[in-house]
Amino acid sequence: MRSGARLWWGLRLAVAVVVSVVVLFPLYWMVAVALSSRRELFSGSLRLWPHALTLSNFHRIFADYPVSTWFGNSVAISLATAIITVVLNILGGYAFALLRFRGRTLLFVLALSTLMLPVQVIMVSLFRLVTDLHLYGTYWAVILPTSASAFGLFLARQFLLGIPVELIEAARLDGAGHLRVLWSIVLPISKPLVAVLFFTSLLQSWNDFAWPLIALKQNTLFTLPIGLLYLQGQYGSDYGAIMAFALLGVVPMVLLFLIFQRYFVQGFVRSGMR
Repeated sequence: MRSGARLWWGLRLAVAVVVSVVVLFPLYWMVAVALSSRRELFSGSLRLWPHALTLSNFHRIFADYPVSTWFGNSVAISLATAIITVVLNILGGYAFALLRFRGRTLLFVLALSTLMLPVQVIMVSLFRLVTDLHLYGTYWAVILPTSASAFGLFLARQFLLGIPVELIEAARLDGAGHLRVLWSIVLPISKPLVAVLFFTSLLQSWNDFAWPLIALKQNTLFTLPIGLLYLQGQYGSDYGAIMAFALLGVVPMVLLFLIFQRYFVQGFVRSGMR
């Protein structure tokens, strides 16, 4: 039994190592190319690790393009979208999970059915909506249409179903309103849910390309994914600069995931209990 357990543990470890290498190799290659010189990249003798490390690719993109402005735009839009999404999804999840009203199940099913619609189907309608509201070409044209996703509503409802009803009823008997219950009871035990909603919304907004490209018209309002287009040449591409630019967009999300990993995993696990 002991030898069989060791064999099974070794097999699991080997599979984990292989999967980790496959998953992390693109990120490793991005770092290697970003730190390589243009001469080494176009010499045809590129190694798995650069012969000489250089930051010339980073200096070049900051000198030739408004990367700081685009980075700030991505941060502002992503944070605003994530905060609004957290607030609206928790309010909606609280209503669908802990309140009783007519048509609750039907409304929840209708909200989930929107997940089957690709964003390309509603882009024309969204464009007409933001234009009629005089939001076209502003941050709000990107923030408002992408806030409060149906997937986040589903996660919030599933998570809040795990809260004991006795706690809510006791607070209601003491005279607490719904907002007081939400603030004093629900939110303190929903930190994993808040982390999941915040990170998933932030990641989706950070990487969004199609809708910001349509909704934003000024160069000074572009985000990082749109700015990456400027590095794509018609007859050739500066791959070192492209990888350096892409690395600027990847590193913040990786760091956030490592920081909030514990809450992120707990939120998904507890949301799937019911």
